Amino acid sequence: MKKLQVLLTGFVFALAGVAHAHGPVRHKVVESIEINATPDAVWAIVGNFAKPEVWLPPVASTTETGGNEVGATRELTLKKGGVVKEELKKYEVDKKTLGYKITEVDPAVLPVATYTSTIMVEAAGAGSKVEWNGAFYRSFMNNNPPPEQSDEAAIHAVTQMYKEGLANLKQVAEKK
Repeated sequence: MKKLQVLLTGFVFALAGVAHAHGPVRHKVVESIEINATPDAVWAIVGNFAKPEVWLPPVASTTETGGNEVGATRELTLKKGGVVKEELKKYEVDKKTLGYKITEVDPAVLPVATYTSTIMVEAAGAGSKVEWNGAFYRSFMNNNPPPEQSDEAAIHAVTQMYKEGLANLKQVAEKK
């Protein structure tokens, strides 16, 4: 009986250790901005899946296939080096909404995995509100990631990209 208690106690502690160990968790980042331009004017800029370099500062150029059709792909060449490959998953002109996913990215460029994102434009008073949200995991899928591939690094990189992109979109849209 004593041996059974020892075995059960050991088993419980072993399960507790397994329950405590876990890999990455899915994160979500949501950023928005109000723009002094009509929703149609803002959508004409941000809704062009083939031309993010018009408003997204890190992007130097884009090679695309498929235009604004669901399933279209684009390859973003970044100003600081690196490439991001993406696929258009949702495109709703009437709702001024597009959704895409990253299909390939070097973690040194953007430390995320299984990244999906949506950009929406809606009326806000006399102008527009743009919301950009994304869900993702850190790029390092095992426990104890290096600092540059940690949850914090992934959240920071996506948040900075959204803030920088939306601020520049505001400048571009309000100049027109």
